[in-house]
Amino acid sequence: PGAAPAETPAVRQMPDGAALLPRLEDAGEAVFFARWEEGKLESLVFAHQGELWAVAPDEAFLRAFLGNERIAKTTHDVKPLHRLAMELGCRLENVKMDTALAAYLLNPSGSGYDVLRLAAEYGVPAPTYEDPALTCAAVLPGLAEKLTKAIDGAGQRELLETIEIPLAEVLAGMEHVGFYVDRQSIEEYGREMERQEKELHDQIIAAVGYEFKINSPKQLGEALFEKLGLPHGKKTKTGWSTNADVLEELRDLHPVVDQVLRYRAVAKLRSTYCDGLLKVIGPDGRIHSSFNQTETRTGRISSTEPNLQNIPVRTEMGRQLRKFFAAEHGVLVDADYSQIELRVLAHVAADENMRADFLEGRDIHASTAARVFGMPQEFVTPQMRSSAKAVNFGIVYGIGAYSLSRDIGVSVKEAGDYINEYLRNYSGVDRYMKQVAETAREKGYAEDIFGRRRYLPELKSSNFNMRAFGERVARNMPIQGAAADIIKIAMIRVYRRLETEGLQAKLILQVHDELIVECPQEEADRVKALLTQEMEGAVQLSVPMTADAHIGKTWYDAKG
Repeated sequence: PGAAPAETPAVRQMPDGAALLPRLEDAGEAVFFARWEEGKLESLVFAHQGELWAVAPDEAFLRAFLGNERIAKTTHDVKPLHRLAMELGCRLENVKMDTALAAYLLNPSGSGYDVLRLAAEYGVPAPTYEDPALTCAAVLPGLAEKLTKAIDGAGQRELLETIEIPLAEVLAGMEHVGFYVDRQSIEEYGREMERQEKELHDQIIAAVGYEFKINSPKQLGEALFEKLGLPHGKKTKTGWSTNADVLEELRDLHPVVDQVLRYRAVAKLRSTYCDGLLKVIGPDGRIHSSFNQTETRTGRISSTEPNLQNIPVRTEMGRQLRKFFAAEHGVLVDADYSQIELRVLAHVAADENMRADFLEGRDIHASTAARVFGMPQEFVTPQMRSSAKAVNFGIVYGIGAYSLSRDIGVSVKEAGDYINEYLRNYSGVDRYMKQVAETAREKGYAEDIFGRRRYLPELKSSNFNMRAFGERVARNMPIQGAAADIIKIAMIRVYRRLETEGLQAKLILQVHDELIVECPQEEADRVKALLTQEMEGAVQLSVPMTADAHIGKTWYDAKG
């Protein structure tokens, strides 16, 4: 806004970049934009000494430039360049600034981080060229300068330079290597799911007494509520609601409801996972998912095409899918953090009781149950422990008495009593929950221990529900954000250690608090120890971090 008219730098076309490389070495830095078409690099455009140099992606130049440690590199979205370097058998060295990652840190709720949108947002004048890649390259020096100042102003340089920029290489490595899958077994499982789907379909039609489309909410509603007379809510313009919550309430009233829920689960497994996974297996027999660094507001990594973080784990039928993800040669080593969010909560809330539970190695959920129910730990029943677990994790997400009552099957009053008793025993947590929301209201954002922020305009809203949402996020973000940053630090440490020790092992997947490494059998024990050590040493909190690791031929086996 209010930017001065943009000068239009002259454009020079370079067939191979050979003449430009010495100039970049002399300058010690390069600001450039990479133009991709359908995953293929079309050109690099350098903004150099007031001119634009468009360089064809000649392999010899790319190797010489990307691998040159003497040239500090500023660009936009560095991850695909890391992947390109890996395909060329070299590595991308000395990345100084990634304007996409910097912009994301400064505004994780942004609707997009493309260069021209950011230039407009930060008041960087943009000249007009027919080729938008030239315009993007022309604004990059000014944009990088503005973002660097903003990052320093927010105290986020260390977060950018020691976590986000190094992580881009790790994610590129995971994409490049991929995860081997057993195509034949997936096809067989898909056929079995199809058989079960048909069987359930026939059972449902027989129970209702006439043919209808089970996948049509309108027709299903008519079958359940009008033909069978099951209890229902209000009728809307589109018919009766048949969503999962409604059907769960009715599961015990008629066998057909359970059949419908199972039918939906089987149909989703077959279409989303069996059919979906078969479509994305590469020629090498591996799935190369895309890992996104700038998608979530909490700092968590997400994955697409396919979303491997969404493989179902709650049902045995869903867990079976993990049997099809395997080590092509050798084994998988799988490690995940134990109760990372509760450990972060114990640290940030400085709660003496919770810290003591972790420092003394107690079962945190059984210990919580003993405190909340006022009895020695040896008398805690599995049901009590389960209720305490729901409170422990619910507190992190700002759970209320009504939601907790539904989760653990007690009255709203009982659930409210559990929460009050919990906060009385864990007074540090109670204090933290109040204080962190107040601090976020004053500052306008919540922040984790690494300086990651989430801005919360909702806290100033005149709408009660919006304010309540903002308060829940303010309490939760510092915990979720820190957990996300800890796993990122662990990934960087594991990736570098595997490399420096000259192991053949490769980090291939991150899912929530879990890392998976593929390695030859003879490296397995060493990798297991290394993985555990680097994950547990990723950060020093006032309570210990613990990671559990297992070895197996498939993801299912390695989950222990």
